[in-house]
Amino acid sequence: MKPKLPELDFGSVRFSSLKDRPSKVNLTDFAKPLVPGGSFAGFVDGLSDILAAKDIKDAAASLARAAKDGRTVMLAMGGHPIKVGLGPVICQLLRGDLVSSISGNGAIMVHDTEVALTGATSEDVAAGLGKGDFGVTRETGEIIAMAINRAAESREGLGRALGQTLIDLKAPNLSVSVLATAVMAGKPVTVHVAIGNDVYHIHPACDGANLGAATMDDFKTFCRIVATLGQGAFINLGSAVIMPEVFLKALTLTRNMGFAVDGLTTINMDFIKQYRPSVNVVERPTKGSGRGYTLIGHHEIMFPLLMGMAMEKLAAMGET
Repeated sequence: MKPKLPELDFGSVRFSSLKDRPSKVNLTDFAKPLVPGGSFAGFVDGLSDILAAKDIKDAAASLARAAKDGRTVMLAMGGHPIKVGLGPVICQLLRGDLVSSISGNGAIMVHDTEVALTGATSEDVAAGLGKGDFGVTRETGEIIAMAINRAAESREGLGRALGQTLIDLKAPNLSVSVLATAVMAGKPVTVHVAIGNDVYHIHPACDGANLGAATMDDFKTFCRIVATLGQGAFINLGSAVIMPEVFLKALTLTRNMGFAVDGLTTINMDFIKQYRPSVNVVERPTKGSGRGYTLIGHHEIMFPLLMGMAMEKLAAMGET
């Protein structure tokens, strides 16, 4: 049955004044015109206070406040940030006061080792897979296997063992090796491996028992860092599954033990929005206390932008 449509008197609409109507944005929120040749701080100050621009400014300010107050700022990542050339930026942060620790999935060992040795990384998977040539680079597998065995024996942790191995080998590009730089800077470095997930797992020298023991030691270290994270910050840079899951388990463990890991700033950075980082990094850990941010965009642009903004903010705090 068709409903009977009413007649409407459009002349009877009640209007209110624009001056009295609440608005979501106003001139104080708007961006400032760009100044060619201006400073980075001026550019940042000129960003609008609306949506993503406000989020990235607020996130940068939170990172700076955490660092100034001596709080822990954890950086967790996948392998892609190294592949897109962010190693030098991350190494700069590890040498400074803004980032307290570095953690990653198993892929960071591949790309960091190759960059340290040759200054190049990232295979053409499609080209090599058909011939069975993908993932069988000799030096990559041998050196990582050496570090795995070292870590299992020394119990120093997998990330630290590989960083120190690269240092001992006098790799030509240590200055841009994330793992070696963390060791040299005295910052905690952990690697969290899903067995079968990385190319060095197919190397005959890779010992599964030693790998499991070494990455388990790193999980325990990661938990100890998370126990200090109250009022601090956690950044997830491009890990879609592993690091969000590791973070969630470490967080529940430390809270179960009575550590007040609250008031967190959490930041997830990726070029698309994904389920696990959204819930395990941004939403659940900050529920009832703290603030989570989602910053969408390519790592090679967004990460230097965020950290540059945080460094500027931290420097300004030191001047006041």
